[in-house]
Amino acid sequence: MQSILEMSASDLGREIDAGMLDPVEIIEAYLEATTAHPEAKRIYTIMTPKRALAEAEMASQRARSGERLSVLDGVPISWKDLFDTAGDVTEAGSDLLAGRIPEKDALCLRNATAVGLVCLGKTHMSELAFSGIGLNPVKETPPCINFPDTVPGGSSSGAGASVAFGLSPAAIGSDTGGSVRIPAAWNDLVGLKTTSGLISLEGVVPLCASFDTVGPLTKTVEDAAHIFTALAGQRAMDLANASLSGRRLAILKGDLFDVTRNAPAQAFQESVEKFAKAGAEIREVTLDFLSDANTMGGPLFVGEAYGTWKHVIEAAPEKMFAPICDRFRQGEDVSAADFVAGWQQLERYRAEFKSLTNGFDAVICPTAPIMPPKIDRLFSDDQYYVTENLFSLRYTRIANLMGTCAVTLPTGYPSCGVMLAAGAFEERRLLRLAMGAELALTR
Repeated sequence: MQSILEMSASDLGREIDAGMLDPVEIIEAYLEATTAHPEAKRIYTIMTPKRALAEAEMASQRARSGERLSVLDGVPISWKDLFDTAGDVTEAGSDLLAGRIPEKDALCLRNATAVGLVCLGKTHMSELAFSGIGLNPVKETPPCINFPDTVPGGSSSGAGASVAFGLSPAAIGSDTGGSVRIPAAWNDLVGLKTTSGLISLEGVVPLCASFDTVGPLTKTVEDAAHIFTALAGQRAMDLANASLSGRRLAILKGDLFDVTRNAPAQAFQESVEKFAKAGAEIREVTLDFLSDANTMGGPLFVGEAYGTWKHVIEAAPEKMFAPICDRFRQGEDVSAADFVAGWQQLERYRAEFKSLTNGFDAVICPTAPIMPPKIDRLFSDDQYYVTENLFSLRYTRIANLMGTCAVTLPTGYPSCGVMLAAGAFEERRLLRLAMGAELALTR
């Protein structure tokens, strides 16, 4: 029998429902494990034991009286440190926000609490969520599950580590250009990037509100589906009989995809073969305009990010890791005219993307073209730092720029994920497809 720390969120929920596990017992197991774990301080900013135990006790009472609120009622999750938690420090990985204590929970956290999910603690992240690699020398750089000398992926770095190292059954992160999917891929997890605007950003410290999204990092697609519906305030999903048989998948091709390194490329090729064996019809679709969209997206990201944080940053720039500060300041050179023109062109690209991929159930590509970069070299080699940051998000940003939802799945190769993207607001259909893909990958 699996230990509590090895079980998926959904399995924990089923054990609670069957009377085999008590929510308080689960919370105590995670609190004890975190206290004893040598990497815990690199993963969690704070634990919230009083809140967690109180919420678990209420879930326990509901379970005993047959009044459970959802399939995950009583299951703990961790929260990235940009989700407001009432009375607890929320600093978004930055000394610029040191000591910031919000008065109420973020709306998506309130939605999760309303169906019984338990707040276990807050996890470390890249400064103000502006890095795909997860390096944060100002606060902490969490570990990567596969390679102790590398970064874990960002910006939801601690979120991924909390699940991968068995210190939470699931985690909540945010994704602006890949910040859920990169740490999920590099820590062999499932990561869901939701459609912009679907899950409320109220009480979420922003990076670029036009692109920011909220999503789970989990052990299984089933967990991702249950947590997605909780965050979005939707009814539970039926995932029965999910399959790739007869589904049409498009392999994205074009100039953007010319940097995939050996391990991610091999992992992707074998994933494609498994999808085909499971009955999927797979074709290649060349979209060269994605390279231009990716380049053009840079000013949109940095322009909005710097516009959002300019006054806070310039009041105390010395509090930031210099490369992150410099990255924000790139937005100073983005003119209003170029910003508006960029968005107008992006909308045209989105329409073209939708038209050219309309006949497919999902488009697929490697989640990241690179493996997790070495920490020491990121500090010693400036060009390596810049290049690996850009390459880490090169493929994931497609979904953010094109306005779609997307999910990454572990391939069986360490730190190599495969990404499936579907249309805007098609999360429920995508998650059923991902369930079929997960089955194909694990057979």
